[in-house]
Amino acid sequence: MSLEKKMPSAVLFICTHNAIRSPMAAALMHAAFGHKIYVASAGIHAGDPDPFVGLIMDEVGLDLTRHRPHSVDDLADSAFDLAITLSPEADAYAREMAKTMAIDVEYWPTPDPSHVHGSREQILESYREVRRGLERRLKGRFG
Repeated sequence: MSLEKKMPSAVLFICTHNAIRSPMAAALMHAAFGHKIYVASAGIHAGDPDPFVGLIMDEVGLDLTRHRPHSVDDLADSAFDLAITLSPEADAYAREMAKTMAIDVEYWPTPDPSHVHGSREQILESYREVRRGLERRLKGRFG
């Protein structure tokens, strides 16, 4: 039996508010695999848009300035093979979902950069670290 994980056809990234981590992950995944895999993101609750996300993603050529956070309940489609959770709250929520849906769940612990304090550059660097961490995880998981 192969240890390699099967490539899903539809992936949902879930974080707490769908303002930072899950939209970043979905945008990165869509840029790399959007022609092969359906990708979406959501939060347990819809948060407020985060202006730093647009700045950081623009650095890698991805536009998230129009992203508006929404919750899992707001999704029109629920036919996902894989939920990748990025916060402890999202992981608990997705594991409850998996009890009644045919969906695999993977937890990728990802810090919330909005909790970082300091200069504007220190804050931006914390967002960049999250983006780089997600890029590494995506490459490691999906190739």
